[in-house]
Amino acid sequence: MPLIKAEKLREFLSTSSLIAISVVETENPQGYGRVILENNEVVKIVEEKDASEEEKKIRYINGGVYLFDIEILKRYLPQLSNQNAQREYYITDVIHLAKKDGHGIQAIFLPAENLLGVNSRVDLAKAEEIYLRRIRNRIMREGTTIHLPESVYIENSVQFIGECEIEPNVVITGKSVIVNSKIRAGSVVEDSYIGNSTIGVMAHIRPGSYILNSKIGNFVEVKNSNLEGVKAGHLAYLGDASIGEGTNIGAGVITANYDGKKKYRTKIGKNVFVGSDSQIIAPVEIGDNIMIGAGTTIPSNAEIQPGSLAISRTNLRVIKDFFFKFFNKENR
Repeated sequence: MPLIKAEKLREFLSTSSLIAISVVETENPQGYGRVILENNEVVKIVEEKDASEEEKKIRYINGGVYLFDIEILKRYLPQLSNQNAQREYYITDVIHLAKKDGHGIQAIFLPAENLLGVNSRVDLAKAEEIYLRRIRNRIMREGTTIHLPESVYIENSVQFIGECEIEPNVVITGKSVIVNSKIRAGSVVEDSYIGNSTIGVMAHIRPGSYILNSKIGNFVEVKNSNLEGVKAGHLAYLGDASIGEGTNIGAGVITANYDGKKKYRTKIGKNVFVGSDSQIIAPVEIGDNIMIGAGTTIPSNAEIQPGSLAISRTNLRVIKDFFFKFFNKENR
């Protein structure tokens, strides 16, 4: 019963009755033991295979949660018999025996979803759907806006603080903390801190990232990195990096953090402009107020003075009429 709530279990502990059982009203009671009630007190529980046709029409079923005083069990368990269709000993017979001796048996009514069992992948999917809906409803009640909530996957361990907005098809997992931020459609955030930032569309924030006052755009992947006041608009990989305020990361930029044996960190200072399609090979430390030209490769341990332009490009060669020669076509 993965969906039963703690407050419902506390109802069992607050009862003065020596016996209490969970009761669920269902449209389709097939396959469950029926609970026979009189004036909202339990008279007995009948297993379906032992139920009469009239008893099978009853829609109150045994939810399978019980509270017994220990003295009740000591007295009645030795009296149980297996003279039934299943040739089994039913703990539910304790209810019948105690009732015959005048003991009151309290029914604790529970919503059906609290007692959903998981016996197949289909059941598991239903339970997950209910659990996720509870999480999303709690988050929205606490002040976060979620668009198309049924499309959003958020784990219970995630925290939202302040004004947050979640667009459709977002996944947020682990111990992520989202503060005054917007997570745009299709983005994934795992075990990371997002503060006063916009993430996505279709961004992937992998574990260990700390992102503050930043804009992370389309198809940007960030892993185990600290970004403060950074703009990375699209199509970049920032792994094992620390990037300072005012820095702009162009499209296609990657921090090459793995040499095949070990991962290394990249440190980029404040007010750095990294041109599109640049590769930064770790370990490397790039200071403040530096421009890196588009298509540049920054080698590991490079030394670049503040205020400099770093650029590495091959010279452009233009070979006249090469296209026509290669394809044996005439120049028209």
